[in-house]
Amino acid sequence: MLWLSVENELTRQGKSVYWLGKQTGIPTNTLYQYKNDGVEPTFSKVCKIADALGVSLDELRDKKGSS
Repeated sequence: MLWLSVENELTRQGKSVYWLGKQTGIPTNTLYQYKNDGVEPTFSKVCKIADALGVSLDELRDKKGSS
């Protein structure tokens, strides 16, 4: 799941979900839906998240499904 990668990166950088919301313009409630309810973000929101964290989209990709 994408959120696990996001959460790992937030932890690594010492950032919070609140910080991510402020940086991306994505409401905190929406970010918590991604986290708690398994809602998948749209591609444009994933791009905003990756940009805010300074990582590539590949770094956020779920690699478990890859062969």
